[in-house]
Amino acid sequence: MITNTTRRFWYFLLTSFAFLVRYRYFKKWFWLPLLVLLIGFLCPQQMMIPVDDATTKSWDKNSFWAYPWGSSVTHKGIDIFAEKGTPVIASTYGIVVYTHEGGKGGKSVMVLGPKWRFHYYAHLDAIDTFPLKPVKIGSVLGTVGNTGNAVGKPDHLHYAITTPFPYVHLKDSDAVQGWKKMFYLNPDTWLRP
Repeated sequence: MITNTTRRFWYFLLTSFAFLVRYRYFKKWFWLPLLVLLIGFLCPQQMMIPVDDATTKSWDKNSFWAYPWGSSVTHKGIDIFAEKGTPVIASTYGIVVYTHEGGKGGKSVMVLGPKWRFHYYAHLDAIDTFPLKPVKIGSVLGTVGNTGNAVGKPDHLHYAITTPFPYVHLKDSDAVQGWKKMFYLNPDTWLRP
């Protein structure tokens, strides 16, 4: 799979269906996960820049899928530059899936938003939310920092959007790891007016 979050999403979804099929009493509820999936796709997506007081000049619009990019090979998001401690806010409404400290992203937060899209906020200096917390647009998630593999680099928020459902038309045969573009969406597309 593309990301651990995508793998966990599919595991949970397929396990739910298997449970409903396996036990005769629950077969009548087989439609429920399908309804939940449909509702998720029908939810409208409204978005805002996820760093307080940032503008479209706060990031390089060409940074999405830039390469070479360290051990990740390609840069699968955008870096929004701001001073350390600037509030990082939810770009859309959703539910906090997890918070994490460590790895390449350092202090990070993952939010499940409309259209079954996962919004990833990384390199935070502080995390001000917790798993399973519902968030609305503009809710504070943490503050801008340079944790993880951004240590020693200018303070910024790495912001990425992933999807467990492939957007086949986004596959790029010419780009490095271009087949993965089906699962990573360019945040710049939705953050520009």
